[in-house]
Amino acid sequence: MAAIKHLISQSRRNYFPLAQLLRSHTSLRSLCSQIDSPNLNPNSDESQSQPPEPSRYSQPVVPQTISYPVKPKPEPEPTEPPIQTQNQNQNQNPQFRGSEWQNESDAGNAGVWSREDFRYVKDMAPVSYQTRVAPLPEDRKEESNESRENVEMRNRENEERVRRRVFRIYEEEKLPFPTLIKQDVEKKAAKEKVIYDLKEAIHLLKANTKCKFDETLEAHVKMTPDLRRTDLKLIGTASLPHGTGKPVRIAVFAEGGAADEARAAGADVVGGEDLIEGIKNGSIKVDFDKCISTPQLMSRVSKEISKILRRSTPNAKDGTVTTDLSRVVREAKQNVNFRKDKSAIVHVGLGKISFSEDALRENVGAFVNALLLAKPAGLKKSSKFAGYVGTFHLCSTMGRSYPISIQSLSIAADRYNKMQMR
Repeated sequence: MAAIKHLISQSRRNYFPLAQLLRSHTSLRSLCSQIDSPNLNPNSDESQSQPPEPSRYSQPVVPQTISYPVKPKPEPEPTEPPIQTQNQNQNQNPQFRGSEWQNESDAGNAGVWSREDFRYVKDMAPVSYQTRVAPLPEDRKEESNESRENVEMRNRENEERVRRRVFRIYEEEKLPFPTLIKQDVEKKAAKEKVIYDLKEAIHLLKANTKCKFDETLEAHVKMTPDLRRTDLKLIGTASLPHGTGKPVRIAVFAEGGAADEARAAGADVVGGEDLIEGIKNGSIKVDFDKCISTPQLMSRVSKEISKILRRSTPNAKDGTVTTDLSRVVREAKQNVNFRKDKSAIVHVGLGKISFSEDALRENVGAFVNALLLAKPAGLKKSSKFAGYVGTFHLCSTMGRSYPISIQSLSIAADRYNKMQMR
C-alpha cells in the first residue's frame, strides 16, 4: 500500500502519457533481467543457443474501469426484491476482491510494477455519493392534523349550534364570582386634595356614623415645624359652651364656707385635711379628672400628695388655685385642656356626635379661639394662622377625617368672640 501511495503522488506531480510510461517500464524490466542473468555477455553461445522467451507484454491489454456503485435511493415501501447490479455482485464476491489484494501483495513483494497494477491504480474512479435533495410534496405522506377526537368535538359543536338556532336556545352568561372591592376613599381624597367647609364637614361626620356607641368629635391640628422646638411650649384650656359630653370628676381641697360653695357648684369630691390623709393612706381612690385647691391648703397638697396626683395637682398657672371656687368648678365641667406633642400636633375632643350641628360648630369655634390665645410669644413670622397652624382635621372616633379650610375656622372663632361679648 505504501508503494501505491508513493506512485500515486508521483503521478500527480509529473503526468506522463500512458505509452511513454509503458516504454520506460519495459526497458527497465529488460535491463533488470540482464543484470540478474549469470552470463553478462550478450554475444555468448549460451545466449544465442537459448530461444527468446515470449514476452507477457507483447499483446496490449484492454484496461477495465472499476468504480464503486452509486448509493441506491431508499425506497419507502419496497414491493419487489432489490435488483443487484454487476458492480454490487463484484463487491459481494470474495474471490474478486481477494484476487485484487493478492495481485497488490505480489507486486509489493516483487518490487516491480506490472501493467495491470499500474492500470488498476490509474483508472480507479473516485467514489461518488448521491447529493441530498429536498423531498417533493408528492413524496411526502399525507398526515391529518386533526385526530378523531377533534373531529367528533367539532361535529358536536356544529350540532349544538344548529339546535340552538332551531329551538332558539340562548346560552347562559357565565358571570365571575362576586368579590368585595375595597374602595380607597382616603387615597382618593388625598389625590383630589378636597378641603371642606366646617359646616359641611360636621354634616358629613354626623351622616356617616355607623357605630352603636356615641362617638366623639375629635380635632387634630398639625402645627408648623417651628413649634417642634422644645423652648416653645403650647399649653392651654378651651371652655366649650356645650361641654365635652363626658362626665368630669372634680375634687376640691377646701374647708368651711369655701367647701359649701364648691359643693353647690357641682364638685364631686370636697374635703380638707381628711381628704389629704385619705389620698395619702390609699383609702380614697384617685380617679379625679381635675383637682382644685384653695391657697390655704395648697402648701400641704404639694408636699404630701403631689407625687400621687401627678398631672392633676393644682397649679396657679392653670387657674386651679383660686378663691372663686364656684366659677372655676363650673368652667372645669366645660373646659378641655390641650397641649402639643413631640411632633407638634394637638389632639383634643370637642363633644359628641349626638350634639346638634350648631353646638358642635360653636365648640369648634371656642377651641380655635383658645388655640390662638395660647400662641407662644417666641414664634416668629406668623400672622393669625399663617406660620402657626398647618392643617386642621375633624374626625369621629371610628370615622374618616376631613380637612377643614382655615377661612371657615376663622369665621367660627369670630362668632364665638361675639357671643362672649354679649
